[in-house]
Amino acid sequence: MSKDLRIDGARLSWRLEQLGQIGGLPGGGNARLAFTDEDKQGRDLVVGWMRELGLEVTIDKIGNTIGVRKGLEDTAPVMTGSHIDTVRTGGRYDGNLGVLAGLEVCQRLNEAGITTRRPLAVAFFSNEEGARFHPDIMGAMVYIGKLDLPHAYEVVGIDGKVCGEELKRIGYLGPAEPGWLKPHAFVELHIEQGPILEAEGLTIGAVDGVQGISWTEVTVEGVSAHAGTTPMRLRKDAGYAAAEIAVFVRQLTREFGAGQVGTVGRMEFKPGITNVVPNRAVMTVDIRNPDEAILQQAEAKLFAFLDKIAMAEGVKISTRPLARTQPVPFAPHMIDMVGEIAGEFGFKARRMTSGAGHDAQMMAEICPTGMIFVPSVNGLSHNVKEHTEPADLEAGANILLQMMTRLAA
Repeated sequence: MSKDLRIDGARLSWRLEQLGQIGGLPGGGNARLAFTDEDKQGRDLVVGWMRELGLEVTIDKIGNTIGVRKGLEDTAPVMTGSHIDTVRTGGRYDGNLGVLAGLEVCQRLNEAGITTRRPLAVAFFSNEEGARFHPDIMGAMVYIGKLDLPHAYEVVGIDGKVCGEELKRIGYLGPAEPGWLKPHAFVELHIEQGPILEAEGLTIGAVDGVQGISWTEVTVEGVSAHAGTTPMRLRKDAGYAAAEIAVFVRQLTREFGAGQVGTVGRMEFKPGITNVVPNRAVMTVDIRNPDEAILQQAEAKLFAFLDKIAMAEGVKISTRPLARTQPVPFAPHMIDMVGEIAGEFGFKARRMTSGAGHDAQMMAEICPTGMIFVPSVNGLSHNVKEHTEPADLEAGANILLQMMTRLAA
């Protein structure tokens, strides 16, 4: 295929804009939580585009949707894709870029009259964000057999709805068995979701892997008491214990260095009254590290601290695992290919580890996998102000085009 073939950047931006209007938020973001009416509308739009491009669309039993462009040979395809569900205050590029850039690759090849030797496939995986149903990356986990369907169907969401019932309600509980199509290779284009590329004045990241992620829900149970009449030494304050846990998570990141990150993203007190000592606190702890051994050490220290604070404050603490993934390295030749093609376009590709989880980390278990990053303005993502400049979107999509066609040759 000619190295001069380029994607249509304006059309890619137009598709991102059209999808972004579904579940649109003030300020330009999106709210399309998995298996909601907005998710259905987004799915319908993207499936319609797939069919307009002549892709053969298959939906599996967890709602993963794959459009296949036929090749000269009926063999394992080169697959790309990502997700189109968002968090509650999501942006227009996270996940969406990887899916819509895949469609743009197919459209440019259609227009150029080019048929690759291997088929090409464009996928969007269900519930990548985990914002409504835990765990995150659910669809891809089911696809590779890491999470069984019955368990996924039974998950209760943050709104009390049941995952399988909602999937069926929106009409995307498909007939195909997850994992029905094993790719020759998988490559995902994604925004960085962090500040590194922009800070270094770079356009392309060649992702060498995804760091390990540990999500835990922590519940602290104390005793409600009057805020004015109960001496501090006699309190069993669930709120105070939760605050100490949040501070400890930050201390962990200092102890284990730059590779360790930690976040308390949600904390709720009950009864939630100004002048009442909380008798219950529910919080989430998200800790991540690119080194599995260090991540395990951080987890062990967290759980030891939970025991310590429970004893010190006279409260009861229980935990529930929400998600746990080990660090995942990508295929060396896929990482190198991103860098080589970026160089052909005049870009220096920075090798980097993804701080966020992605569908690609699951696909890496069944086929050679790589990722292409493009910059996020001000490092913002999961934010209505999430933005990537059109020139950077186009650059990433052009590298995706070249990479897919070469892998398919």
